[in-house]
Amino acid sequence: MKSQHLKECSVYFENEAFIALNDHLVASQYSSIFIITDTNVHEHCLRILMQNISTDVPIEVIEIEAGEENKNLSVCHEIWKTLSDLGADRKTLIINLGGGVVTDLGGFIASTFRRGIDFIHVPTSLLGMVDASLGGKNGVDLGHLKNQIGTIVLPKMVLVIPDFLKTLPTEEYRSGLAEMIKHGIIYNEKYFGYFEKLQDYDAAFLSQVIQDSIKIKLKIVASDPFENSHRKTLNFGHTLGHAIESYFLVDETKKRLLHGEAIAIGMILESYLSAQKLQLSNKELNRITKAIVPVYKKVKFSKNDILEIIQLLKYDKKNTGAQINFVLLNKIGDCAIDQQVTNDEILNAFEFYANS
Repeated sequence: MKSQHLKECSVYFENEAFIALNDHLVASQYSSIFIITDTNVHEHCLRILMQNISTDVPIEVIEIEAGEENKNLSVCHEIWKTLSDLGADRKTLIINLGGGVVTDLGGFIASTFRRGIDFIHVPTSLLGMVDASLGGKNGVDLGHLKNQIGTIVLPKMVLVIPDFLKTLPTEEYRSGLAEMIKHGIIYNEKYFGYFEKLQDYDAAFLSQVIQDSIKIKLKIVASDPFENSHRKTLNFGHTLGHAIESYFLVDETKKRLLHGEAIAIGMILESYLSAQKLQLSNKELNRITKAIVPVYKKVKFSKNDILEIIQLLKYDKKNTGAQINFVLLNKIGDCAIDQQVTNDEILNAFEFYANS
């Protein structure tokens, strides 16, 4: 697997990743290294990383509890204080070892501590490898509202170690697949076709599609680093998906949905809206639906659930004033940004999902 590059940030794979990391440590002469990880990753992956780091620079490990509910400013405050108490300075490096929560949180902490210090992402989940660790978006949630506080700052490098995926529960694996399916839907019909028969592919093929997915995201980010236009296409499925994810976070009577589970629903809903509002054909709508529905457990929504979710749309980061902006499809591989839909159309989309 060949390394990939986005400005000053490179993505390295497998054994090449640790070689690149150690070369960087020698060249950069950091004063100290802090590894931010969570309780699950600490148990399964930290030892592998530590065995492959070759440096005399002192290393400290900061561990947080696992879960989206810990991606908040209170946890940031605790880590900023720990960094300060342990003598972190402008020449400190932070390595974020974990899934999307850790890379989002750790990147935000590093990009704001002492007005910004170097950081490296080592994603351990499929979602982290193909999405969260790429493109420089770092941030935390504001209460149950996703990623309301953040920065766009690139890590020095991203290290992709597919062996870490062996530690993933099945539901976490599916969560990452949603973002890979999205890359195909928004960018490349041939790539999307790989996910229409997921059961046919072995681990070697998975390694290749991970690299392909990373390549797609980096191309899009490179064309629009600060999300003024084309990068918005990466939000397909996320306008409703994030609102669904937030709703299930705040309602204690409901089982929480992983990011990819919510985005999978959002992609079906927004594909239906695309067929109603734009040129997406019913044939392509059915292809998208059939690729997603068998992979993810169906979620039931009451009328009140849907109305609450619609209310949460006003907090979406793509909005302009009171205008809620969607990414919709002209066809697979061709998106239209800044689209508007009515509440009645959203209700119809949920009905389509329920019957799909």
